[in-house]
Amino acid sequence: MQFTRIFQSGLNMKLSLSVRVAEQLSNKRNPEMSLNELSELASDSGYHALCMRASQLGIQTPLEDVKKSKQSLDKSGLKVSMVTGDFPIPENTDDAPKALRNITPYLDLAEALDSDLLRIGMKTKGDISWARTACDEAKERGMRLAHQCHTASLFEQVKVSMEIVKAVGRENFGIIYEPANLVQCGENYGRDTLKLFAPHIFNVYFQNLKESLYGESLADTWKRGKVRFDQVTMWGGTGINFLEIMDTLQEIDYEGYVTLHQSATPPTTPEEFVKETAKYLKGLAEFD
Repeated sequence: MQFTRIFQSGLNMKLSLSVRVAEQLSNKRNPEMSLNELSELASDSGYHALCMRASQLGIQTPLEDVKKSKQSLDKSGLKVSMVTGDFPIPENTDDAPKALRNITPYLDLAEALDSDLLRIGMKTKGDISWARTACDEAKERGMRLAHQCHTASLFEQVKVSMEIVKAVGRENFGIIYEPANLVQCGENYGRDTLKLFAPHIFNVYFQNLKESLYGESLADTWKRGKVRFDQVTMWGGTGINFLEIMDTLQEIDYEGYVTLHQSATPPTTPEEFVKETAKYLKGLAEFD
């Protein structure tokens, strides 16, 4: 008997591709595909937007080059779902919060790409006041700031994440829900967490992994120390329960972007990885 998914109508979720797919897992600075190649791949595979990172366009990129790239994206029919403007933020180093102390060039970059969402980084509670100030400046320009659920950050654990959101206390400050990092920290990532996060979810990041004592990759967490894991495809039937996540996103009426945020898993090529993930996710939920 063939299983048919029944989708909830009226939602406005859109599929986004992070340019991280062209980055190596251990190197977030040197892309293996050009922006034009990524745009063509995303468009052909049914994505609505690219999630931009500094490996392609960042605050280090001359504004004229950013504008030319935006024109190219427009021709491909792609939006920019979110902007990560420098390298320390995705690398999650101690320099990640520095963007909060001078958010203007990051807002300029997002504006040039016609995106209203910036990813930021926070490491200590001393970053909270800077986040408030940055949010106030962003609000003046109609923009939002968000922090990813991420190991070794203030958003490593669910309870603390909610405490930080409340401490910042700005409507344009929210969470990038990302279950894989929650798994690494031994946190619940499922229905209960999604419902708790619901009013504050500005973006959804998807990558898949499974823990293994002999995993090829190593994550540093504050809660559990070093955690070994292997990255796996989303459609392979192991790792994170994406069916539960997609069902819950529909339950909470999430209407934002769902972003493929994972380097291609060898031996799968980036092209195959992008196409097969889109096909898999579209089988779980209806996208606009």
